[in-house]
Amino acid sequence: MADNVLEVKHLRVEFPTRKGVLVAVDDVSFEIAEGEILGLVGESGAGKSMTGSAVIGLLQPPGHVAAGQIIVDGQQIEHLSDSKMADIRGKLIGAIFQDPLTSLDPLMTVGDQLVETIMRHLPLDTKAARARAIELLEKTGIPAPQKRFSQYPHEFSGGMRQRVVIALALAAKPKLIIADEPTTALDVSVQAQIIDLLKELAREYHSGIMLITHDMGVIAETADRVAVMYSGRIVEIGPVAEVLHNPKHPYTKGLMAAIPDMRESGGFLHQIEGSMPSLANIPSGCAFHNRCSFKVPQCSQCRPHLIQDTSKHQVACWLIENKKQQPVLGEEK
Repeated sequence: MADNVLEVKHLRVEFPTRKGVLVAVDDVSFEIAEGEILGLVGESGAGKSMTGSAVIGLLQPPGHVAAGQIIVDGQQIEHLSDSKMADIRGKLIGAIFQDPLTSLDPLMTVGDQLVETIMRHLPLDTKAARARAIELLEKTGIPAPQKRFSQYPHEFSGGMRQRVVIALALAAKPKLIIADEPTTALDVSVQAQIIDLLKELAREYHSGIMLITHDMGVIAETADRVAVMYSGRIVEIGPVAEVLHNPKHPYTKGLMAAIPDMRESGGFLHQIEGSMPSLANIPSGCAFHNRCSFKVPQCSQCRPHLIQDTSKHQVACWLIENKKQQPVLGEEK
Protein backbone atom coordinates (compact mmCIF):
# COMPACT_ATOMS: atom_id res chain seq x y z
CA MET A 1 0.00 0.00 0.00
CA ALA A 2 1.40 3.41 -1.00
CA ASP A 3 2.32 5.88 1.75
CA ASN A 4 0.30 9.06 2.11
CA VAL A 5 2.08 12.19 0.91
CA LEU A 6 -0.68 14.40 2.33
CA GLU A 7 -3.00 14.01 5.29
CA VAL A 8 -5.53 16.72 6.08
CA LYS A 9 -7.33 16.22 9.39
CA HIS A 10 -10.36 18.27 10.49
CA LEU A 11 -9.11 21.40 8.71
CA ARG A 12 -10.88 24.66 9.57
CA VAL A 13 -10.06 27.97 7.88
CA GLU A 14 -11.44 31.19 9.35
CA PHE A 15 -11.57 34.84 8.30
CA PRO A 16 -12.15 37.22 11.23
CA THR A 17 -14.19 40.30 10.26
CA ARG A 18 -15.78 43.21 12.13
CA LYS A 19 -19.13 41.43 11.87
CA GLY A 20 -17.88 38.08 13.11
CA VAL A 21 -15.82 35.07 12.01
CA LEU A 22 -16.41 33.65 8.53
CA VAL A 23 -15.68 29.93 8.16
CA ALA A 24 -14.39 29.15 4.65
CA VAL A 25 -13.35 25.52 5.27
CA ASP A 26 -15.06 23.50 7.97
CA ASP A 27 -13.88 20.13 9.34
CA VAL A 28 -12.35 18.87 6.09
CA SER A 29 -10.37 15.60 6.17
CA PHE A 30 -8.79 13.56 3.37
CA GLU A 31 -5.50 11.99 2.33
CA ILE A 32 -3.53 11.58 -0.89
CA ALA A 33 -1.22 8.63 -1.50
CA GLU A 34 1.98 8.51 -3.56
CA GLY A 35 1.16 8.69 -7.27
CA GLU A 36 -2.54 9.32 -6.58
CA ILE A 37 -4.61 12.13 -8.09
CA LEU A 38 -7.40 13.39 -5.83
CA GLY A 39 -9.88 15.76 -7.47
CA LEU A 40 -11.59 18.51 -5.46
CA VAL A 41 -14.74 19.57 -7.28
CA GLY A 42 -17.63 21.92 -6.64
CA GLU A 43 -19.12 25.26 -7.63
CA SER A 44 -17.28 28.56 -7.19
CA GLY A 45 -17.18 29.35 -3.48
CA ALA A 46 -17.27 25.72 -2.36
CA GLY A 47 -13.89 26.00 -0.61
CA LYS A 48 -11.75 24.07 -3.10
CA SER A 49 -9.08 26.70 -3.74
CA MET A 50 -9.17 27.79 -0.09
CA THR A 51 -8.31 24.23 0.93
CA GLY A 52 -5.42 24.19 -1.55
CA SER A 53 -4.19 27.58 -0.32
CA ALA A 54 -4.24 26.32 3.28
CA VAL A 55 -2.18 23.26 2.34
CA ILE A 56 0.43 25.29 0.48
CA GLY A 57 0.48 28.06 3.11
CA LEU A 58 -0.77 30.88 0.88
CA LEU A 59 -3.91 32.00 2.71
CA GLN A 60 -4.46 35.74 2.40
CA PRO A 61 -4.58 37.48 5.81
CA PRO A 62 -6.63 37.66 7.92
CA GLY A 63 -7.46 34.14 6.75
CA HIS A 64 -5.75 31.46 8.82
CA VAL A 65 -5.88 27.80 9.79
CA ALA A 66 -7.96 27.87 12.98
CA ALA A 67 -8.00 24.12 13.66
CA GLY A 68 -6.89 20.79 12.26
CA GLN A 69 -3.66 19.34 10.93
CA ILE A 70 -1.89 19.40 7.56
CA ILE A 71 0.79 16.72 7.26
CA VAL A 72 3.00 16.55 4.14
CA ASP A 73 5.38 13.61 3.84
CA GLY A 74 5.14 13.03 7.60
CA GLN A 75 5.81 16.69 8.50
CA GLN A 76 3.14 18.80 10.18
CA ILE A 77 3.13 22.20 8.47
CA GLU A 78 -0.05 24.18 9.26
CA HIS A 79 1.64 26.51 11.77
CA LEU A 80 5.13 26.84 10.30
CA SER A 81 6.60 30.32 9.88
CA ASP A 82 6.57 32.07 6.49
CA SER A 83 10.30 31.44 6.01
CA LYS A 84 9.98 27.73 6.74
CA MET A 85 6.95 27.46 4.45
CA ALA A 86 8.97 29.14 1.69
CA ASP A 87 11.40 26.22 1.95
CA ILE A 88 8.56 23.70 1.94
CA ARG A 89 7.02 25.24 -1.20
CA GLY A 90 8.91 23.95 -4.20
CA LYS A 91 10.77 21.29 -2.25
CA LEU A 92 7.90 19.26 -0.76
CA ILE A 93 4.96 20.99 -2.46
CA GLY A 94 4.76 22.16 -6.07
CA ALA A 95 1.99 24.38 -7.43
CA ILE A 96 0.27 24.76 -10.81
CA PHE A 97 -2.16 27.67 -11.10
CA GLN A 98 -4.87 28.55 -13.60
CA ASP A 99 -3.05 31.39 -15.36
CA PRO A 100 0.59 30.55 -16.11
CA LEU A 101 1.42 34.22 -16.69
CA THR A 102 0.87 34.91 -12.98
CA SER A 103 3.37 32.16 -12.10
CA LEU A 104 6.14 33.19 -14.50
CA ASP A 105 8.40 36.25 -14.35
CA PRO A 106 8.07 38.06 -17.71
CA LEU A 107 11.57 39.55 -17.34
CA MET A 108 13.39 36.23 -16.93
CA THR A 109 13.87 33.44 -19.44
CA VAL A 110 12.08 30.24 -18.56
CA GLY A 111 15.47 28.54 -18.27
CA ASP A 112 16.71 31.01 -15.67
CA GLN A 113 13.50 30.59 -13.67
CA LEU A 114 13.88 26.81 -13.69
CA VAL A 115 17.57 26.97 -12.75
CA GLU A 116 16.84 29.40 -9.90
CA THR A 117 14.13 27.11 -8.48
CA ILE A 118 16.26 23.98 -8.84
CA MET A 119 19.32 25.52 -7.16
CA ARG A 120 17.22 26.86 -4.28
CA HIS A 121 15.94 23.43 -3.34
CA LEU A 122 18.48 20.90 -4.66
CA PRO A 123 22.27 20.67 -4.02
CA LEU A 124 23.23 21.20 -7.69
CA ASP A 125 25.66 23.59 -9.34
CA THR A 126 24.65 25.80 -12.27
CA LYS A 127 25.69 23.30 -14.93
CA ALA A 128 23.78 20.41 -13.34
CA ALA A 129 20.76 22.63 -12.69
CA ARG A 130 20.74 23.71 -16.35
CA ALA A 131 20.85 20.08 -17.47
CA ARG A 132 17.92 19.23 -15.16
CA ALA A 133 15.96 22.25 -16.42
CA ILE A 134 16.36 21.13 -20.04
CA GLU A 135 15.40 17.59 -19.03
CA LEU A 136 12.22 18.91 -17.36
CA LEU A 137 11.29 20.95 -20.43
CA GLU A 138 11.68 17.81 -22.51
CA LYS A 139 9.71 15.68 -20.02
CA THR A 140 6.81 18.13 -20.09
CA GLY A 141 6.59 17.92 -23.89
CA ILE A 142 8.19 21.20 -24.93
CA PRO A 143 9.87 20.77 -28.36
CA ALA A 144 13.49 21.93 -28.90
CA PRO A 145 14.04 22.35 -25.13
CA GLN A 146 17.60 23.70 -25.48
CA LYS A 147 16.37 26.53 -27.70
CA ARG A 148 13.27 27.17 -25.59
CA PHE A 149 15.45 27.34 -22.46
CA SER A 150 16.60 30.83 -23.48
CA GLN A 151 13.19 32.20 -24.41
CA TYR A 152 10.83 34.41 -22.40
CA PRO A 153 7.28 33.49 -21.28
CA HIS A 154 5.63 35.75 -23.89
CA GLU A 155 7.28 33.68 -26.63
CA PHE A 156 5.27 30.59 -25.59
CA SER A 157 1.64 29.75 -26.36
CA GLY A 158 -0.81 29.33 -23.46
CA GLY A 159 -0.48 25.55 -23.50
CA MET A 160 3.32 25.71 -23.65
CA ARG A 161 3.43 28.21 -20.78
CA GLN A 162 1.37 25.82 -18.69
CA ARG A 163 3.89 23.08 -19.49
CA VAL A 164 6.65 25.39 -18.23
CA VAL A 165 4.71 25.92 -14.99
CA ILE A 166 4.38 22.14 -14.61
CA ALA A 167 8.15 21.83 -15.15
CA LEU A 168 8.67 24.45 -12.42
CA ALA A 169 6.34 22.54 -10.08
CA LEU A 170 8.40 19.38 -10.63
CA ALA A 171 11.79 21.12 -10.43
CA ALA A 172 12.71 19.94 -6.92
CA LYS A 173 10.94 16.56 -7.13
CA PRO A 174 8.12 17.48 -4.69
CA LYS A 175 6.04 14.87 -2.92
CA LEU A 176 2.80 16.80 -3.50
CA ILE A 177 1.53 19.00 -6.33
CA ILE A 178 -1.41 21.40 -5.93
CA ALA A 179 -2.99 21.92 -9.37
CA ASP A 180 -5.62 24.68 -9.14
CA GLU A 181 -7.75 24.81 -12.31
CA PRO A 182 -4.69 23.97 -14.47
CA THR A 183 -6.70 23.52 -17.70
CA THR A 184 -9.43 26.17 -17.40
CA ALA A 185 -7.71 28.82 -19.55
CA LEU A 186 -6.77 26.34 -22.31
CA ASP A 187 -8.66 25.14 -25.38
CA VAL A 188 -10.08 21.62 -25.38
CA SER A 189 -7.30 19.92 -27.35
CA VAL A 190 -4.60 21.45 -25.14
CA GLN A 191 -6.61 20.53 -22.03
CA ALA A 192 -6.46 16.87 -23.04
CA GLN A 193 -2.68 17.08 -23.49
CA ILE A 194 -2.17 18.68 -20.06
CA ILE A 195 -4.43 16.07 -18.44
CA ASP A 196 -2.43 13.25 -20.02
CA LEU A 197 0.80 14.93 -18.90
CA LEU A 198 -0.36 15.22 -15.28
CA LYS A 199 -1.34 11.54 -15.17
CA GLU A 200 1.96 10.46 -16.71
CA LEU A 201 4.04 12.58 -14.33
CA ALA A 202 2.11 11.39 -11.25
CA ARG A 203 2.99 7.83 -12.20
CA GLU A 204 6.62 8.56 -13.09
CA TYR A 205 7.52 10.82 -10.16
CA HIS A 206 5.23 9.12 -7.59
CA SER A 207 3.94 12.58 -6.65
CA GLY A 208 0.49 12.95 -5.15
CA ILE A 209 -1.65 15.52 -6.95
CA MET A 210 -4.52 17.59 -5.56
CA LEU A 211 -6.48 18.58 -8.66
CA ILE A 212 -8.84 21.50 -7.97
CA THR A 213 -11.47 22.08 -10.65
CA HIS A 214 -15.14 22.78 -11.31
CA ASP A 215 -15.06 20.56 -14.42
CA MET A 216 -16.46 17.07 -13.90
CA GLY A 217 -15.06 16.03 -17.29
CA VAL A 218 -11.52 16.81 -16.18
CA ILE A 219 -12.12 14.87 -12.95
CA ALA A 220 -13.45 11.85 -14.87
CA GLU A 221 -10.41 11.80 -17.17
CA THR A 222 -7.73 12.52 -14.59
CA ALA A 223 -8.52 11.67 -10.97
CA ASP A 224 -8.31 8.39 -9.07
CA ARG A 225 -10.61 9.65 -6.32
CA VAL A 226 -12.85 12.69 -6.05
CA ALA A 227 -14.00 14.84 -3.13
CA VAL A 228 -17.13 16.92 -3.74
CA MET A 229 -17.17 20.17 -1.73
CA TYR A 230 -20.07 22.43 -0.82
CA SER A 231 -19.92 25.51 1.44
CA GLY A 232 -16.51 24.60 2.82
CA ARG A 233 -17.36 20.97 3.59
CA ILE A 234 -16.79 17.66 1.85
CA VAL A 235 -20.22 16.14 1.13
CA GLU A 236 -19.03 13.06 -0.78
CA ILE A 237 -15.68 11.37 -1.39
CA GLY A 238 -14.67 8.12 -3.03
CA PRO A 239 -13.24 6.40 -6.13
CA VAL A 240 -13.95 8.57 -9.16
CA ALA A 241 -15.88 5.94 -11.14
CA GLU A 242 -18.07 5.11 -8.14
CA VAL A 243 -18.87 8.73 -7.26
CA LEU A 244 -19.52 9.88 -10.84
CA HIS A 245 -21.52 6.85 -11.99
CA ASN A 246 -23.35 6.20 -8.73
CA PRO A 247 -23.52 9.53 -6.86
CA LYS A 248 -25.23 9.43 -3.48
CA HIS A 249 -25.41 13.03 -2.30
CA PRO A 250 -28.15 15.16 -3.92
CA TYR A 251 -25.58 17.87 -4.69
CA THR A 252 -23.33 15.42 -6.55
CA LYS A 253 -26.37 14.08 -8.39
CA GLY A 254 -27.22 17.65 -9.40
CA LEU A 255 -23.70 18.31 -10.68
CA MET A 256 -23.78 15.12 -12.77
CA ALA A 257 -27.27 15.87 -14.12
CA ALA A 258 -26.08 19.32 -15.22
CA ILE A 259 -23.58 17.80 -17.67
CA PRO A 260 -25.15 17.90 -21.17
CA ASP A 261 -25.72 14.50 -22.78
CA MET A 262 -24.34 14.70 -26.32
CA ARG A 263 -26.45 11.70 -27.32
CA GLU A 264 -29.66 13.64 -26.74
CA SER A 265 -30.81 16.61 -28.78
CA GLY A 266 -33.50 19.13 -27.99
CA GLY A 267 -33.68 18.17 -24.32
CA PHE A 268 -33.65 20.44 -21.30
CA LEU A 269 -30.41 21.45 -19.60
CA HIS A 270 -30.67 20.50 -15.94
CA GLN A 271 -29.51 22.91 -13.27
CA ILE A 272 -29.40 23.10 -9.51
CA GLU A 273 -31.85 25.77 -8.38
CA GLY A 274 -30.49 28.60 -6.26
CA SER A 275 -26.87 29.45 -5.56
CA MET A 276 -24.07 28.72 -3.12
CA PRO A 277 -24.69 30.54 0.19
CA SER A 278 -22.26 33.28 1.19
CA LEU A 279 -19.81 32.65 4.03
CA ALA A 280 -21.79 35.10 6.15
CA ASN A 281 -25.04 33.22 5.61
CA ILE A 282 -24.34 29.47 5.69
CA PRO A 283 -27.58 27.77 6.78
CA SER A 284 -27.79 25.48 9.79
CA GLY A 285 -27.77 21.71 9.37
CA CYS A 286 -26.81 20.54 5.90
CA ALA A 287 -25.68 23.66 4.00
CA PHE A 288 -27.32 22.30 0.83
CA HIS A 289 -30.80 21.80 2.27
CA ASN A 290 -32.21 25.09 0.86
CA ARG A 291 -31.50 23.83 -2.67
CA CYS A 292 -32.26 20.14 -2.14
CA SER A 293 -35.33 18.46 -3.63
CA PHE A 294 -35.03 15.49 -1.24
CA LYS A 295 -34.69 17.33 2.08
CA VAL A 296 -36.34 16.09 5.25
CA PRO A 297 -36.86 18.14 8.46
CA GLN A 298 -33.66 16.73 9.94
CA CYS A 299 -31.59 18.35 7.14
CA SER A 300 -32.17 21.90 8.41
CA GLN A 301 -31.61 21.02 12.06
CA CYS A 302 -28.45 18.91 12.29
CA ARG A 303 -25.33 18.75 10.20
CA PRO A 304 -24.69 15.29 8.72
CA HIS A 305 -21.17 13.87 8.92
CA LEU A 306 -19.40 11.65 6.41
CA ILE A 307 -20.40 8.00 6.80
CA GLN A 308 -19.28 4.93 4.88
CA ASP A 309 -21.62 4.02 2.02
CA THR A 310 -19.22 1.40 0.66
CA SER A 311 -15.72 0.51 1.83
CA LYS A 312 -14.14 3.50 0.05
CA HIS A 313 -17.15 5.75 -0.59
CA GLN A 314 -18.29 8.27 2.05
CA VAL A 315 -21.34 10.55 1.99
CA ALA A 316 -22.60 13.29 4.33
CA CYS A 317 -26.36 13.07 3.87
CA TRP A 318 -29.23 12.30 6.24
CA LEU A 319 -31.02 10.31 3.52
CA ILE A 320 -28.13 7.83 3.42
CA GLU A 321 -27.61 7.82 7.19
CA ASN A 322 -31.31 7.25 7.94
CA LYS A 323 -31.46 4.47 5.35
CA LYS A 324 -28.53 2.71 7.02
CA GLN A 325 -30.21 2.97 10.42
CA GLN A 326 -33.43 1.30 9.24
CA PRO A 327 -33.68 -2.33 10.42
CA VAL A 328 -33.34 -4.98 7.74
CA LEU A 329 -36.50 -7.10 7.22
CA GLY A 330 -36.38 -9.99 9.65
CA GLU A 331 -33.69 -8.36 11.81
CA GLU A 332 -34.28 -8.11 15.55
CA LYS A 333 -34.94 -4.59 16.82
